[in-house]
Amino acid sequence: MPGTPPRRRGATALLLGTAALSGLVAGACAGYLVQADRAPTPLPPLSQPVLPQATGPGPEPLPAAQDRQVRVGGDLRKLLLKKPVGAKAADRLPAPGGWMDIAAYAGDFTEPGDKFSSLVSNEFRRAAVVGWRNGTSFTVNIRLVQFRQEDSLAAIDSVGNHQEWAESAPGVRSWGIPGTGDGMAYVHTRPYAEPGYAPVYRAEAHASRGDVAMEIWAYGDRPISRKAIMDLAERQMERL
Repeated sequence: MPGTPPRRRGATALLLGTAALSGLVAGACAGYLVQADRAPTPLPPLSQPVLPQATGPGPEPLPAAQDRQVRVGGDLRKLLLKKPVGAKAADRLPAPGGWMDIAAYAGDFTEPGDKFSSLVSNEFRRAAVVGWRNGTSFTVNIRLVQFRQEDSLAAIDSVGNHQEWAESAPGVRSWGIPGTGDGMAYVHTRPYAEPGYAPVYRAEAHASRGDVAMEIWAYGDRPISRKAIMDLAERQMERL
């Protein structure tokens, strides 16, 4: 009714609240006493059951012929393609005994000093080389360049550097080498000419496998076919 003062929370409400609180406290105490009277439940063991070990001899190690690390860690020259029957040794091959040291390898670049420093930084290990010529019209030079690769993937970087130079040349055609992730073969359709020298046609191939970079350089007084450079590249990569 209008004018009736609001109801106050009197003693009845206070008593009900006190009773509810007492019931909660009593229930908690009773639960604690019941739990205290029970025997402790043992915890599951932390250790796992011991599994039986396999018996018998372990797997046989790969024979040296199938273990790539053994092959590339040995005489790298044995992995090079063999000089074809009837072919003659290349006229200019700065690799006594089939090896090129870091100075000889750097010396084949247009800026040997810079290349030498780069090879030191890239942990050059060694280079195995073979070369031959068929008659007077076709010369082949193959190099397997190995890096230690403790700090970088230098073999891949070396291949990429050669590929960039090849692709920047005018009149070049290129193809991927089957079975390689990064391998490319190139045929230069325009001959390289210097005053006083006959024009020279070129082809090259670059790929890597593990710590070894493959380089193939072919020269001739006539255009070199895609089939010729691809055949060399595929057969050489199969040996790695």
